[in-house]
Amino acid sequence: MKLVVNIEKHLRDFTLAADFTLTDTTLALLGASGSGKSMTLKCIAGLERPDRGQIVLNERILFDSEKGIDLPPQARSVGYLFQNYALFPNMTVRENITFALSGTQEEKERIFAENVARFSLEGLENAYPAALSGGQQQRVAFARILARGADLLLLDEPLSALDTHLKWQIETALREILAMQGISAILVTHDRDEAFRIAREIATIDRGQLTPPMDKHALFRNPGTRAATTLTGCKNISAARRVDETHVAATDWGITLRVADTATDVRHIAVRAHYLVLASESDADALPAHIAEVIESTFTYIVMLRFADGAVPIRWEIDKATWHAREAGIGDILYFNFPVEELMLLRD
Repeated sequence: MKLVVNIEKHLRDFTLAADFTLTDTTLALLGASGSGKSMTLKCIAGLERPDRGQIVLNERILFDSEKGIDLPPQARSVGYLFQNYALFPNMTVRENITFALSGTQEEKERIFAENVARFSLEGLENAYPAALSGGQQQRVAFARILARGADLLLLDEPLSALDTHLKWQIETALREILAMQGISAILVTHDRDEAFRIAREIATIDRGQLTPPMDKHALFRNPGTRAATTLTGCKNISAARRVDETHVAATDWGITLRVADTATDVRHIAVRAHYLVLASESDADALPAHIAEVIESTFTYIVMLRFADGAVPIRWEIDKATWHAREAGIGDILYFNFPVEELMLLRD
């Protein structure tokens, strides 16, 4: 499977610009609400029309503004999974799956039987959606999509409306389906952990500007921009300027840090809260910080550290047992190292 997307669409507050290629993988579009990620899916599915550009799936043109091509949704071989799965409540599992199938009755029955087996729906053929669990409803929705021969799945925040327990059950089923069926998919989400667990590649989107898809591990190691850094969950970001080849001044934090990257034209620097390393005063590059606030979370403590008078505090997360062993409190001084390999230099 190969999908090529290069489109623009003018929205109320910004212009959506999506330019990426997807090949045999699961991609997550990670962005805040209203950033344009769902609109991107709708343009691919044919539910919305871009203002310009081209969408090509397996060398078949789905949309081309210059050539005047705009295939209807049912002709695109794309399956769109809505948040509520959009099953017909007055139809059985059998009827939901076979509703839009074409061909002879024998062909429909063969396709139905294949997908019942494919998604472990045996025994549920005559059940109505209301009698199914959330996971079973999801499997029926997938069966209906793939029964029609979809080459690509579009998943529009399929977990966002669920409570925590059910969300994990449905996510587990979703990951199993994607792994076992070997079908490519694009997942829209605002949850960085969800994106990381389900997708192999992630593209961030901020006010319509889509970054090139990256391997998820590479993205979290080095997001490259402030928007991507924030979307991947980093809370510690400071304005920065380069002092020399190996040092950068983090001006908001009031400290100068040794860095490994000698080339990046740095505008900001960031570090994730769990990467700060507790040190001794005598350790090389150790920096002193006053404890400004201690916040108890569910399984950790969030400790706000101020490295200079009047500076923006830095967030440090530590497990409860380790923190209790320190016997430190507000106003005390602790020393920290900032591992050079964990510092993220941002170009904007």
